[in-house]
Amino acid sequence: MRLAERLDYVKLSPARVADVGCATGGGARELQRRYPEAQTLAVDYAHEMLRLVQASGNSRSWLDKLIKRSNMPQPVQADAAALPLPATSLQLIWSNLVFHWLDDTAPVWREFARVLETGGLLTFSMLGPDTARELREAGAAIGVTTPVRRFYDMHDIGDQLVGAGFGDPVMDVEYITFTYKSARTFLADQRHLGVRNALLGQLGYADWRRVIRQWESMRGEAGLPLTFEVIYGSAWRAEPKKTADGRSIVQFHKGRPGSGTGSQA
Repeated sequence: MRLAERLDYVKLSPARVADVGCATGGGARELQRRYPEAQTLAVDYAHEMLRLVQASGNSRSWLDKLIKRSNMPQPVQADAAALPLPATSLQLIWSNLVFHWLDDTAPVWREFARVLETGGLLTFSMLGPDTARELREAGAAIGVTTPVRRFYDMHDIGDQLVGAGFGDPVMDVEYITFTYKSARTFLADQRHLGVRNALLGQLGYADWRRVIRQWESMRGEAGLPLTFEVIYGSAWRAEPKKTADGRSIVQFHKGRPGSGTGSQA
């Protein structure tokens, strides 16, 4: 998967990693493959997703289970903004295509900063504001404002990460265009993913029919185009500047006599 490729360029030997928003556990299994000595946490708000993670582990061969039993993902049911983990207990957090669904991501980044140790890595992906732009354009062409969800700009996410205590976030964007045979195929795809209302929002049936007809007029040779803007980000947990109760952390460095260096705040 594309997010995993970002880890190819990072040297890590983590003791504890977490796939936050794990869904059926694809990310957790990728983390296990890359860091077999690490404890892997599979974190999701939905109990059903965690049940599927466990079921996928139980379906392995008995020999594979025997060899790797100790490295089975540990399911953790939790809200990403309130993780039941001690401070500085993780070295790596992975999150794939989850947090664009949140109305406010800032509390999540602050919680991630709390549970990551200094120098720990956060790597994630999320949808950006150009996602489903064809549907917005179709609506604008006929005077209908579509309620297609508007996602965060990567610059806003970068600012939030710095504010939460991460240093030098690295962000990049990829545009992926899917082509559908028909609008019905697209809607079935959204139902399968369970995100139809989350992506498209609520609009009257007659207006949606008009928007869909306009979108269908944009059909190319390959089919109906629909663009997804995918933001990839990574950031390291910086040295904290404040304590948990808001007091500033002041560091003093002892200099050699006559060296011209002294205490530093």
